[in-house]
Amino acid sequence: MAYVDHAFSISDDPTGTYIVNNKPPIKEIAFAIALLSLGTLGFMCGIGMAVSKVGGDRGHGIAFSILGALLFLPGFYYTRIAYYAYKGYKGFSFSNIPAV
Repeated sequence: MAYVDHAFSISDDPTGTYIVNNKPPIKEIAFAIALLSLGTLGFMCGIGMAVSKVGGDRGHGIAFSILGALLFLPGFYYTRIAYYAYKGYKGFSFSNIPAV
């Protein structure tokens, strides 16, 4: 039997069994959905601003679309994890979403 440091175990159960809390973290999922929505909106508005040259040049639209993409990526990632955990796909759990 290998040595296991209990400081790194998921639970303090003395029997050594590991219990994973699989309750959905509502605040974190709402934050991920907000990031996904705002990122999509920002990216689309940025593309529209770049095409129609809002502000006189395309630079504002490109910067806006980059910021939208930076919001979209983590929002999509954590929303996808939450969706797959909700559907019960193997390898996905609500514990994979970091707590705030």
